[in-house]
Amino acid sequence: MAGSSGAGLETYNQKRDFTQTAEPPGRKAGKTGRSFVIQKHAATRLHYDLRLEMDGVLKSWAVTRGPSLVAGEKRLAVHVEDHPLDYADFEGTIPKGNYGAGAVIVWDRGDWSRVDGDYAKGKLEIELKGEKLSGRWHLVRMRPKRGETRENWLLIKSEDAAARPPDAPDILSERPESIQTGRTVEDVAKGADAPSKPAKPPAAPRRKPRAKADAPVAKAAPSAMPDFVEPALATLKPSPPTGPEWLHEVKFDGYRLQARLEGTEVRLLTRSGLDWTDRFGPDIPDALRALPAQQALIDGELVVESGAGASDFSALQADLSAGRNDRFVFYVFDLLYLDGQDLRDVPLIERKGILEDLVGPEPGRVRFSAHFGETGSMVLRHACRLSLEGIISKEADAPYRSGRGKSWIKSKCSARQEFVVAGFLPSTTSDKLVGSLALGVYEDGKLDYVGRVGTGFSAAVAEDLRSRLEEMRIDKSPFVRKLTADEARGVQFVHPELVAEVEFRAWTADGLLRHASFRGLREDKPAAEVVRESGPAGAAPKAQKRRVALTHPDRIYWSDEGITKEGLADYYAQVWTRIAPFIVGRPLALLRCPSGITGQRFFQKHAWRGISKHIAQVKDPKAKDEEAMVAVNNLDGLMALVQSATLEIHPWGSTVADWDRPDTITMDLDPGEGVAWGAIIAAAEEVRQRLQDAGLAAFVKTSGGKGLHVVAPLRPKADWPTVKAFTKGLAEAMAADSPDDYVATITKSKRKGRILIDYLRNQRGMTAVAAYSTRARPGAAVSMPVAWEELDQIGPAYFTVTNTPARLDDLAHDPWEDFRTAARPLEGKARRSKA
Repeated sequence: MAGSSGAGLETYNQKRDFTQTAEPPGRKAGKTGRSFVIQKHAATRLHYDLRLEMDGVLKSWAVTRGPSLVAGEKRLAVHVEDHPLDYADFEGTIPKGNYGAGAVIVWDRGDWSRVDGDYAKGKLEIELKGEKLSGRWHLVRMRPKRGETRENWLLIKSEDAAARPPDAPDILSERPESIQTGRTVEDVAKGADAPSKPAKPPAAPRRKPRAKADAPVAKAAPSAMPDFVEPALATLKPSPPTGPEWLHEVKFDGYRLQARLEGTEVRLLTRSGLDWTDRFGPDIPDALRALPAQQALIDGELVVESGAGASDFSALQADLSAGRNDRFVFYVFDLLYLDGQDLRDVPLIERKGILEDLVGPEPGRVRFSAHFGETGSMVLRHACRLSLEGIISKEADAPYRSGRGKSWIKSKCSARQEFVVAGFLPSTTSDKLVGSLALGVYEDGKLDYVGRVGTGFSAAVAEDLRSRLEEMRIDKSPFVRKLTADEARGVQFVHPELVAEVEFRAWTADGLLRHASFRGLREDKPAAEVVRESGPAGAAPKAQKRRVALTHPDRIYWSDEGITKEGLADYYAQVWTRIAPFIVGRPLALLRCPSGITGQRFFQKHAWRGISKHIAQVKDPKAKDEEAMVAVNNLDGLMALVQSATLEIHPWGSTVADWDRPDTITMDLDPGEGVAWGAIIAAAEEVRQRLQDAGLAAFVKTSGGKGLHVVAPLRPKADWPTVKAFTKGLAEAMAADSPDDYVATITKSKRKGRILIDYLRNQRGMTAVAAYSTRARPGAAVSMPVAWEELDQIGPAYFTVTNTPARLDDLAHDPWEDFRTAARPLEGKARRSKA
């Protein structure tokens, strides 16, 4: 991100620890000059730093692919913080763990002068007089995209006597050495001393420039740009392949698109060749147009990401329906053609390297899809733990081949595929909505019935589906077999033309879907191509069977996410064995929302008239005249809470068997405005250490809101006043030790930029949201137990009703598996950690 001359050196100094790095401290010089330097920097990613002396500092740009002497060739230059003038002589290694760690050499330097334009206005034509580079150059600031934090420029060589033709040697390869010491960046990385005599630079060839591409890539075929290329498709396998010849990428959950860049014209084509450029707004085409290429064919996937970075097809569908395009991101993972070269026969790993250079490292609207070289099973396990859809494994040396083949293998974290919509049931709550869809797959040209999906569509989507399906109604069932009376009851059959993407937990033994959830319509795939991808497996999902009847199961509780009463019941059935230890046999406070999260809501801790027989009623021994409180003892009780519109479950920290001796401590870390996620993690780690210092084990979970809960299991020995005094002392000690970071008082005016260490959950009658409980907030987040090492990979509301079951299915180890066995009695006291 660009820094102004006033604040740039402050930013420079803040990013560096000068006790560890030999880089010079940032001091603004009084003199004014016109020196320039280009430093070759082998950091996480090799790049070249262009620095121009202006106003006593070095204005700096990271040129991702380095400067090019080919006239008209565009190179991305990311504006970074100002550097001090002394930095022009810096050559050496920035130690690991420091900002910009890696080897640096002084690749070129000299003087520059302004030919035309104005730096402040983002258009600057300069002339360089260096030892390697000379002639005129353009620096042009690009129009920022919405939400983009970096400042992107383009570095473009002018047409002049210093320009080289495209087939001339690349100056970067021709002259890799430092003009200060003669060392290469590899020499510096190895710690080699400077040679006694710097290498003499060879004479640069001077030929008549031609407006063409770079020198050909090995194995690339010079050719005209092909027409639409049918995409390569992955074959579904139950597990990823093994071996060093495979690389593994994240499987995205969006629309597969081929981007065609021809000069200033950009088109986005679906996997069947439909032109969908106009559907996605101007930002993605603009970002592609800004790439340093004249012609390109790029394979990728357009997605909408959740707050924690996971792609979300439902959110993509919702944004398209709403005409919203500010969240679209285009992840690119293959390059088929570039500036006169057909790359399809080039090995994948080389194609990806060229693509990475083309796109650059910064996260904009177009992003490079990185790959992993670890074992496929490890990558898949990690992806599933983070509730991603799965991975794609690809042969590193394979060419690009259209159609479904064996060089691309997909492995999924949860069962998900497309199904044909062949009927619908009207909603029981509105005559404008669908309640559920009847689904099928084709086998030998005939449509097989596979069951229904009744959750996952928002009210807007349900209304749109009802409108579309009403016009497609037919009198006769399109399924090959006659449906049973239960299957056919209430179904309005339609022409089997629409394709729905559905996530589900398993196939039943008779080939029907279990716990299905709608993700969106796939308008890029014809219904006739939809077949059963896997199953029936014959094994039911790991979930308890529901026995409590639900009235109005299609009532929508989370409108934007399309989660219905039935969807919530399915979720709790799947996580029952996990949530049970934290809610069974405890007094509960419930947040009930009869009309969903957008309607009336109220907390309830006492029994109500007409309460289900499956919900237990318990009496507080210290409140003999008070109404009975509520508790649950089994899955039926939890399902009865769902039926009564309970969207949050808040248990006591003690059980009804021992009301006055808590068995759980919960420290709620509630961030004020402006607190970064990393600061919340640091606070949780400090609470963990203080609990451990007191002899207690510490576990962590997301709150489903903005913060974290650090939870300690107790042997029920101490009473409530003792536990409250301990937790209060812990919170106040943290606030006293770090008053700029933490507060222990609830007053909101004191919390801006700080984290409230809320200990008030830990007193008699108070509650905290249960592990695995849903939250009555947009996004349908849940309070999720996680491993400590997961915290920097997620966000506070990362886990939801939608993605939690897949995570739990694929967890190799439950991070809270030893929660109760780790319980210890409270014997220590919280103490200050600083003098």
